[in-house]
Formats: sequence, C-alpha cells, structure tokens
Amino acid sequence: MVRTAKVVLAVAVLGALVAAGALLPRAYAAEKNPNVIVIDGSTTVGPIAKAFREYYMAKHPEVNITVSESGSGNGAKSLINGSCDIADMSRPMEMSEYKQAVANGAMPCPTVVALDGVALSVHPSNPISAITMQQAADIYTGKITNWNQLGGPNKEIVVISRDTSSGTYETFETKVLHGGKITPSAEYVNSNGQMRSRVQSTPGAIGYLGLGYVDETVKALPVDGVTPERGTVVSGKYPISRPLFMVTNGYPAMGSPLYQFLTVCLSRDGQAIVENVGYIPVTSY
Repeated sequence: MVRTAKVVLAVAVLGALVAAGALLPRAYAAEKNPNVIVIDGSTTVGPIAKAFREYYMAKHPEVNITVSESGSGNGAKSLINGSCDIADMSRPMEMSEYKQAVANGAMPCPTVVALDGVALSVHPSNPISAITMQQAADIYTGKITNWNQLGGPNKEIVVISRDTSSGTYETFETKVLHGGKITPSAEYVNSNGQMRSRVQSTPGAIGYLGLGYVDETVKALPVDGVTPERGTVVSGKYPISRPLFMVTNGYPAMGSPLYQFLTVCLSRDGQAIVENVGYIPVTSY
C-alpha cells in the first residue's frame, strides 16, 4: 500500500509540473524518426511487445520496431536517458526513477497492456501440490531448506531467483518477502526463460515465473489455496498479481505510429495476442 501511494504521488507531482509548464517531454522525442520505435525492458512483457511488433509491422511495413529484453530497471533507465521509446515494465516505476526522469526532462507515462500473476513453480516430479505465502518466504530467506519440511521428499531445495534489475524480482520481493533478504545460497537468472529452464531441469528447484512462461514443463503451485490463473488474477484473489506496463516519455501524439502501436492492446486483435502469449487482457470485447 505504501509503495502504491508513492507511485501515485510521483505521478501527481509529474502531472502538476506538466500543468505548470515546468516539465516538457525530452526534445529527442520530437526530433526522432516517427517510423522507428525502440523498445527495451522487461522479459515478462517482452513476448507481448514482440507479438505486437509482428502484428503492427505486418500492417505498417514502413515502421521499424526493435524489442530488447534487459529487465524492467534497465528499461526505465533507457527511457529516462532517451535511448528507447517504450520501456516494458513488469512493475510500477520507482519514486527514484521518477525523480531521475524529472531531472532529465523526461515525463514517464505508463500504459497497462496486460495483467499477470507471478507463479511459484517447481519441477513436475515434485509431489508438493500447494504452498503458502509464508512457506514461500521461508524458502527464499533460507528458513526452509529441504522439501521434507513441507511434507515432500528428502531433497534439498534449490532456490532460483530473478536478478535484482527484474520487475518480477521486485514484485516477488514486495509481495512475498516483505523486505526479507534472499538466502545467500540462491541462484540468480536473467530472464523468465532462464528461470523456466532451470526449474524444468532441476527436480529440487523452485522458481517464480510470469504466467506467459508457465507450461507443462513446470508445475505452478496454488498459493494460499488460490491457483494462478485468469479468474483469480482479474479478481485480485491470487496474492501475487500485477499489471504489466509499457511506459513512454509523455503520451504519444494521437495517430502517430507510437500511439497506434501502444494502443494495440485495446483492440480485439490485441487482446487475442495478449491471451495467445499467456497473459490476461485488460479489456474484454
């Protein structure tokens, strides 16, 4: 709740600055080629951005769109320093990032493009069928180290975490760990894809994934009795739910390629794309 309040405050401050004429979008946004769109950031949002790119460029071959996946934090940095047009982010921008944006003359404007649940996942052979938020926190902080402590096999738990520049990491840290420190024995990976690969190849592993990366090669566990799926994420019942963002420097001019691309998520085709890559649409037709 405190984190949300800080984000809302940051947005309000930016809005006041814009209204007063004290903050304008960076000059590069007006000077750049409108038919070139550079996207960087979250590996969670990456599949959505790539699918939107293929859809949009098929209709507008004159527009060139590139998508990189360096993590939400790096996407925010790229937007602030002017090296991308869209920052894909799987968590809200931090107050510190808004301050950096103001200092750089940038005006971050987030658009929610999908909803997601962070799924705690284990190897399919693991007999554990559910987990609680407290158990997950205890595993990741090193208080629980063997699956037999949860009624499972006598097997050491291999803790896999995302890197600290990841929005998925920050979501997990905020909603599950509540400031607790991850065990020093944890392994860190740089993407959702690497997380899934590590869990699917390691019988004792546990990791956390965006829903778009959950498939039959891993087993997503219900958390506090709630399965990570569309209905529970939309209703807010699943405890590790979140919106997914595309953040621009100011809201794009209506009719521009950047505006058209950003609003694909609101169309029928865009919502179908979001579902096809495993996430949850923000609107229904």
